Parts: sequence; C-alpha cells; structure tokens
Amino acid sequence: MSKENSKKLNLVSLILMIFTSVFGFANMPRSFYLMGYAAIPWYVLSAITFFIPFAFMMAEYGAAFKDEKGGIYSWMSKSVNPKYAFVGTFMWYASYIIWMVNVGSAIWVVFSTAIFGTDTTSTWSLFGLKSTQTLGLLGIAWILMVTYVSSKGLDKIKKITSVGGIAVTLLNIVLLVGAIAILIGNGGELAQPITGVESFIKSPNMSYQSPIAVLAFLVFALFAYGGTEVAGGLVDQTENAEVTFPKGITIAAVVISAGYAIGIFLCGVFVNWSDVLSSENVHMGNVAYIMMNNMGYELGQAFGLGEAVSVSIGNWVARYVGISMLLALTGAFFTLTYAPLKQIIEGTPKELWPGKLGEVNDGIPKNAMWVQCMVVVAMIFMVSFGGDAASKFFTKLVLMTNVAMTLPYMFIAGAFAKFKKNSSINKPFEIFKSHRSGLVASIVVTFTVGFANFFTIIDPAVKGDMESTIWSIAGPAFFTWVSLIMFNRYEKRVASPKEKKAA
Repeated sequence: MSKENSKKLNLVSLILMIFTSVFGFANMPRSFYLMGYAAIPWYVLSAITFFIPFAFMMAEYGAAFKDEKGGIYSWMSKSVNPKYAFVGTFMWYASYIIWMVNVGSAIWVVFSTAIFGTDTTSTWSLFGLKSTQTLGLLGIAWILMVTYVSSKGLDKIKKITSVGGIAVTLLNIVLLVGAIAILIGNGGELAQPITGVESFIKSPNMSYQSPIAVLAFLVFALFAYGGTEVAGGLVDQTENAEVTFPKGITIAAVVISAGYAIGIFLCGVFVNWSDVLSSENVHMGNVAYIMMNNMGYELGQAFGLGEAVSVSIGNWVARYVGISMLLALTGAFFTLTYAPLKQIIEGTPKELWPGKLGEVNDGIPKNAMWVQCMVVVAMIFMVSFGGDAASKFFTKLVLMTNVAMTLPYMFIAGAFAKFKKNSSINKPFEIFKSHRSGLVASIVVTFTVGFANFFTIIDPAVKGDMESTIWSIAGPAFFTWVSLIMFNRYEKRVASPKEKKAA
C-alpha cells in the first residue's frame, strides 16, 4: 500500500503533468500574429469560462468511469445514450483526421525551417505546380509513408516524440530568456509599443478589426487549452484527490493562462507587428518560425553585433525551432495515425464497424488505417488544389482544425448535466456538489465553445470568403453524417431492443 501511495501524484507533479499536456508553444506567436497584445484578455476569459470548469468535469467523469475502457464514449453513453456518445466520439476522432490534413502539409514548412533556417516553401514547385499544390502532393506522400510504416507496427519511432517534446518545452525558456535579454539590451524599449488600454483591446491585424472577427478569436484561445481531457485520467493517480485535485487544476489554470499572457507579451518585445508580420508571405503555418528568427536577429542587434551575424543568429534560432517541432510532430504523427482510431474501435461496439474495419491485429487497426489514409489524402487534395494562395491555404487548414477539435468539447460538456442528474452512476469524486452547479458549468462551457465556433465559422463569410466558412462547416458536418449512418446501420442490424430504446 505504501509503495502504491509513493507513486501517486502530489500537487507539484499534478500541475506539471497538466501543464505539459496543455501548454503549447506555437499558440503564443500565432495569437500575437492574429491579435497582438489584445489576445491576452481572451486567454484569461477562456481559462475562467472553459479551462477550469471543463477540467473539473473531466476529473468527475474520470473518477466515475475509471474502470471503463471506452473513454469518452463510455462517459457519454452511460450519461446520455449510445447514439449521442458515438456521434460525439466520432467527432473527437474526426478532429485528428483534420489535424492530419493540416499538419501533413504544414510539416513541410517546419522541414524547410529546420534545414534552411527560413520558410522557403512559397518557392517550391513540383511538375510546374504552384507551391500550395506542391505542398499538397508532399503532404499526400507523407501520409502514405507514415500509414505504411505505422501499419507494420514499427512504432519505436514514437520515441522521437519524447525528444521533440523536451526540445519544444525548452523553446519556452528560449523565448523567455531571449526576450528579456533583448529588453535589457534595448533599454526597456518594446518593439511593439503599448499605447494604452487600446493595445490590449484592438488588434494590429486588419483582418481582426470587426467585432465578429475579434469574437472568432475566442476559438484560438480555447484551442490553446486543448489537452484538458488528460486530467480525467489523473484523479485516481493523485494523493488526497478531494483536496489536491481542485487545487492543482486551479493553480495549473492560473500558471498556464499567465504563461500564455506573458509569452504573448514577450513576443511584442522583439516583434513589431507592422514591420515583421504584415507581409503576405507570413501565414499561420510559418509565423512561429518567422517570429523566432526575428528574435535571434533582434538579439544580435540589441548587443551591437553586425547585420550578417544577427541574420545568422536568427536563422539558427529558427532552425532550432524547426528541428524541435519536426521531431515532435513526426513522433506525434506516427502515434496519432493509429492511436485515436484504435481507441474508438476498441471503445465502441464492434458491430458498428462495417466489414473488416473493426479488426485490430497486433494492436494495430490496419484496415481502418488505410481507409483513414485515403480520406486524409482526398481532403488534402481538395484543399490544396482549391486555388488559394499560401496564406489562405494555411488559414483554411487551421480554421478547420480549430473548429473540429473544439466541437467534441460541446458534446462532452453537454452530457455533464445528465451525468450529474443520473443517480445510478457512482460518483466517488465530486467538485460540483449539486446538480444545479453541474448544470451551470455544463451550460457555461457548452455556450463558450459554441459561441466561439459560431463566430469562427461565420467570420470569413462576413468578409466575403464563403469558401473558408464552407470548409469550416464541411469537415465536422461530413463526419457527423458518416457517424449517424454508421450508428443507424448498427441499430437496424444488431442493436438490442433496450439499446434502441435508450438511443
């Protein structure tokens, strides 16, 4: 018993685990690019209305269903019904497909930066094609290669993830130390000046001037807190969970939101928005590398080094960012090619999966992986050959990812009210002591995510870019349609009368 207790998480280790699961380096430069200092209040608001209550929900779910193997499917199935659970879980799985579509093309920006120190992809061309189409073809080749390797069970390459993860974590220290050194070297002068309260309200980005566009930014702040669901599995591993867990979540939320706020502010120490980020060549896929390259350059300039030396420092900082992100993304890709697919197949009734799709051999769902591969390839082809410039191409992919990856939170949070009301579910750990407090939390989180996604989806249409709005809707709508067809087929063929009644 004492040995078991010695392995449990204390307050500090719990906070560290949540921090490493949630905090993402690239969120800071991307947010500064979109909103400048005005991104900071939205991160604080998102922590209060989403991160903290959602993490508490994950903790209650995780404690109540700790012996269930189905993960979020089991949570929602037992709280609401199997159909609701399958649509929500399939949407969660689909978000990883959208992630693969995004990163399959964007990883070449990372590759270019790792090799050359700058993003040169806008000049790449295969067979006389445009750069976006070239990146699309390279993305397709990447997906095919990763699927082939992963389907062979060669998952030792996942070890790259841990190396890349450590390197990316160190990037936060590079940003902090570099920015402070530049601030000292420049005598406390900021590259992006603060002109009063307006700097924290109004974005320097012309695309984020309207109220709708500013409200749409909320989804980026929510996305930055992605990974919160990992907290659901940590309750049992925490010593004195009743006291330690809520305290750990609250402290982690304060540390993470403060970390993001400080990181976004530090970006303004070495980046003047108009000088560095207003170019058409800057987009969501490469902004982190451009800003960190600029940090290296400004570091040299702040301490009186020559132009050539400063440029070289900038390129080497960008290379470090590129290599770190390349290692982390490569490891993540090999894992995410099969891990979410395996989880949804093993966690749901096997009769839901037609033909041999539900087969898992040697821990690998090989047949389903190749179907998944074809879907990702088709989506990359459609997006990259849709005739957009690089900037719009990457913005479209990021929009699709943000919407797809935050929508499942609405399903999970929406089910929480019924979870609290269901007295037949044993709840060994409760932060929301009453059904009413659980209902309020469920409404606040569901509304926050829905509100953010609504404005994210309609914002491009208001600006005349109906195509991006359609793409933001198309991904989630398609996967919802597929999940309903699959469940209805399962219901008609094999579901028991009891399950039919529950659905």
